[in-house]
Amino acid sequence: MTVPTVFIVDDDPGMRSSLSILMETTRLKADCFASAEEFLSVCGPHQEGCLLLDVRMPGMSGPDLQEELARRNVRLPIIFLTAYADLPTGVEAMKQGAVDFLTKPINGELLLQRVQVAFEIDRLQRESEVARHLFESRLLKLTNREREVLTLALTGMGNKEISTHLKVSLRTIEGHRSRIYLKIGVSSLIELSQQAVDAGVNLAQAISSLCDATT
Repeated sequence: MTVPTVFIVDDDPGMRSSLSILMETTRLKADCFASAEEFLSVCGPHQEGCLLLDVRMPGMSGPDLQEELARRNVRLPIIFLTAYADLPTGVEAMKQGAVDFLTKPINGELLLQRVQVAFEIDRLQRESEVARHLFESRLLKLTNREREVLTLALTGMGNKEISTHLKVSLRTIEGHRSRIYLKIGVSSLIELSQQAVDAGVNLAQAISSLCDATT
């Protein structure tokens, strides 16, 4: 099992050291970086944990790093740390998904609480991503005809209406529906739709995209 890490990005060596010690007092793993560029050279979507990020640094700023991480699909929860009470920057950072925006000097107890919140956000995001990939992989098992039948079923059509629309027998449509449920691992359209919701997948859009990709 991968151990979640607190990634600390701050150009102040004293701040990096004090934050690292604070994390280690509660047995949290911490990795320190002196610049955004240094962190970018080693980070990737596989990283687990959270990011403690200074706002103002030489070169790439904290908000610039937040934007670049989003572009690279790196979704580490971010806690911004700043020596400046810059309300517009804080508001924008939170709008872009930051967990918190804390002003230095940092309250250690509060920061540790926010780190635990960030860890939980990261865990839930990763579980959701796994569920989404699993559900989408099951959709890929469907044939084009099965996707077509499912698309029509999602509009509210019953088997008889679908058979008329596609000009095939009712028994054929019933067979398609059974195979759809078997491949996805559900027993009804309601259960299938709920699985899609749980996985964060727009079912109609996902099926449409798959159909487009195979035409």
